[in-house]
Amino acid sequence: MRELYLRVADTAAKLLAAPEVADGWHQPSALAKLSVQGLAGHLAGQVFFIPAVLAEPVTTEPVISIHQYYARVSWIGSDLDTPFNQAIRTGGEEEAAEGPAALAARVAACVEELRGILPAAPDRLVRRPTWGPWSISLDDFVTSRLLELVVHCDDLAHSVGLPTPEFPPPAVETVVDLLTRIALRRHGAPNVLRALSRSERAPVSISAL
Repeated sequence: MRELYLRVADTAAKLLAAPEVADGWHQPSALAKLSVQGLAGHLAGQVFFIPAVLAEPVTTEPVISIHQYYARVSWIGSDLDTPFNQAIRTGGEEEAAEGPAALAARVAACVEELRGILPAAPDRLVRRPTWGPWSISLDDFVTSRLLELVVHCDDLAHSVGLPTPEFPPPAVETVVDLLTRIALRRHGAPNVLRALSRSERAPVSISAL
C-alpha cells in the first residue's frame, strides 16, 4: 500500500506541474465553490499530511479500522457551507498561495522525501485533530490519502481539460472498494446492487462522498 501511495503521489506531483493547471489557476474547478488553486492545494495536502503525521507523537486513543473511520467522519455527505468544508476550501487556497510552480515543486520534493522515510516507517497509530477520540494505523491513514489522491487527481484533471491520469490497477481497486463500502452505508445494498448490475432499476446516484 505504501508503494502504491508513493506511485500515485508521484502522479499527482506531475499533474500539479502541468501547464494546464497553471493556466487555469484562478478559474473555478469542477467542484462547487472551489477554484483550481484551492483544489490543487487540497490535492497537495494529501501528500503533505504523511510527513506531518509521522512527525507527531504516537497517539494513545483507541484504534479503529479504516471502514469504521469512514463510518464515523462527519464530512461525508455534509453541506458545502459547514465549517469543516469551508475550512477545506480556505486551507486549499492557503496551501497553494505561492502559486502553481511553487506548489508543484513542494509536492515533488515531499514525494522524494517520502520515498526515503515512508517504506521503513513503523506501522504506528496516528490521529488528526479534527477526529473524535480514536486513531487509525499509519497504513490505514496512507490508504485514506490514496483515496483522496485518486479522487482529486480526477477532479483536477477534469477541471483543466486533461485526461484522468492512469493509476496502478491495485490503487484503483483499493479506492473503488473503499468507495463501494461507503456507498453501501449511505444508500443501502439494493441501490448499490442495482446501480452496478441493473441500469433499468438503478438509482439516480450512489455517490459515496
